[in-house]
Amino acid sequence: MIKKSILILAASCMMYSCTTQTETNPFLTEFQTPYGVPPFDQIKLEHYEPAFMKGIDEQNANIQAITSNAEAPTFDNVIVAFDNSSPILDRVGGVFYNLTEAETTDELTALSMKLAPVMSEHNDNILLNEALFAKIKAVYQQKDSLQLTTEQRRLLEKTYKSFVRSGANLPADKQARLREINKQLSTLGIRFDKNILNENNEFKLFVDKEEDLAGLPEWFRQSAAAEAKAAGQEGKWLFTLHNSSRLPFLQYSANRPLREKVYKAYIQRGNNNDKNDNKKIITEIVSLRLEKARLLGFDCYSNFVLDNTMAKDSKTVMDFLNNLWQYALPKAKAEAAELQKLMDRENKGEKLEAWDWWYYTEKLRKEKYNLEEEQIKPYFKLENVREGAFAVANKLYGITLTPMDSIPVYNPDVQVFEVKDADGSQLGIFYTDYFPRAGKSGGAWMSNYREQQSDIRPLVCNVASFTKPVGDTPSLLTIDEVETLFHEFGHALHGLLTKCQYKGTSGTNVVRDFVELPSQINEHWATEPEVLKMYAKHYQTGETIPDELIEKILNQKTFNQGFITTELMAAAFLDMNLHNLTDTTGLDVVAFEKEAMDRLGLIPEIAPRYRTTYFSHIIGGYAAGYYSYLWANVLDNDAFEAFKENGIFDRHTADLFRRNVLEKGDSEDAMTLYRNFRGAEPQLEPMLKNRGMK
Repeated sequence: MIKKSILILAASCMMYSCTTQTETNPFLTEFQTPYGVPPFDQIKLEHYEPAFMKGIDEQNANIQAITSNAEAPTFDNVIVAFDNSSPILDRVGGVFYNLTEAETTDELTALSMKLAPVMSEHNDNILLNEALFAKIKAVYQQKDSLQLTTEQRRLLEKTYKSFVRSGANLPADKQARLREINKQLSTLGIRFDKNILNENNEFKLFVDKEEDLAGLPEWFRQSAAAEAKAAGQEGKWLFTLHNSSRLPFLQYSANRPLREKVYKAYIQRGNNNDKNDNKKIITEIVSLRLEKARLLGFDCYSNFVLDNTMAKDSKTVMDFLNNLWQYALPKAKAEAAELQKLMDRENKGEKLEAWDWWYYTEKLRKEKYNLEEEQIKPYFKLENVREGAFAVANKLYGITLTPMDSIPVYNPDVQVFEVKDADGSQLGIFYTDYFPRAGKSGGAWMSNYREQQSDIRPLVCNVASFTKPVGDTPSLLTIDEVETLFHEFGHALHGLLTKCQYKGTSGTNVVRDFVELPSQINEHWATEPEVLKMYAKHYQTGETIPDELIEKILNQKTFNQGFITTELMAAAFLDMNLHNLTDTTGLDVVAFEKEAMDRLGLIPEIAPRYRTTYFSHIIGGYAAGYYSYLWANVLDNDAFEAFKENGIFDRHTADLFRRNVLEKGDSEDAMTLYRNFRGAEPQLEPMLKNRGMK
């Protein structure tokens, strides 16, 4: 997943005051640190607001310089000048918006709520600036005679289109309403995410009877005991809704009522009619988005969003999803029937429920493939997996990652690496932050502290919530966590290897349904036998994972793929249905979700991967875009076929992928980039085969 702050921002006439001396605020100048990294050891809460305000002033002045320039508008004095107009905001935003997700506090959340409408107004003041748009439009109208490079033409078109899509051509009354909508949306999203974080942190299942731990492996018991001790309940075991606690509990716990309790707590987040309830918030968001789309000339929000993607419109996405659904749902139903047979053999008279799926899937995995997660976890020590991901990148692209101990970090869990190319030149700095905390949002993502442009190299981070070390036992990952680490590192490679001239086209600044290609293709290497032999070493003995276990891992690659694909697709349909609405009058999001899933024929044993009241993706940039994981899955499976055909470490194929995808950012049309790499458009067959659907 990609998380980015949007910093195309302009004037706010709000007054502000602060006691911090500007000369001591680290955001107000280039960071005085090695490689220009954020000085986390110097940054204080009181630095953020003044830096944002000073950044607004700076960008306003830069915009004024563009609009008052008496020279004829050119690509350099308008488009490039605009691309480089917000140095302070880039610095403070890169840090602030990542920390509000990775290391938030009540004070940071309150400040983000305060700043959101200010930054929304600033953004609108730029994008609705008539004089600035006139300059951009003047350059745009000359685009065919300016002898621009492909990347320059792409940046020009992106810049022009971003203004049009933000209402630059609207009359004043509609622009005024658009400003109000944007301001409301800016704070609603923060409230939505804060409520989910609260729900995650407030649910605590304390177990004080050892018999209630039946089925749980020893490592997980130790972890739960450590969590309880940290919460002041020594002698008990604590289970939470964080993935690293919830999923193993559902997978291993023999206590069915407790499984039900954990599962229902998770899927009811934001839907408990309390202070953390998100129903009203998401209804307002969907309604405001529809109104915004209509103001901008679209019938629904999905068509507004998709106009700027590979898919282009809602019909294309819905046709794509409906085509896949005919493969996914029957496979999921067959899996449910198989799990029910397993339950029937226990003679308990129980019917398969949603909270049983993980538990009986693990039993079935053992029965069908003689494989348990417990057998392979000891080979997936986090540090070894990370080094495996690094080693793959080295063999493919020749790059190296070296630990850096002297770089300031915001939490002791964070580690830093210098990334160098094969010729020794620096590609960037890479941060990892892998363990769950109370102040960290769930899930995993990549973001930037600094974007690449020209000779300026990026500062990239990966954030996740993997299983924590306990006592003498290191962090041992599940297969899913292994693939997540490779996935997010794939995003990081996209951000680190980029070689573009402009911020607006560099790195992961690509269309939403292309951005998951570099991350998802990188997952393929995680379980290749040759790669497993490189990094999967037993954490106690150092023994390389045996061929027998590798064979079992490969044999069960398509196991449970009906469930995995169906729950993901259900969420993608839900996202699209919400944003396909052309009337939100009387919208009841819970009833709407049920009706949408009933129309699909989704079986009750499976819920959408994200339900409406905790669907953070559609708040944080994936609105009418969650389908992109599946869209990109077609691309990544087709792309990996090239590596399988030529050798998974074939340098020519890797160079083609690097030069045509990883280095190119958004400097050219996404499908053109893909065709330049693959020589043809992607085929659906490899994805269906790898998901066991054909």
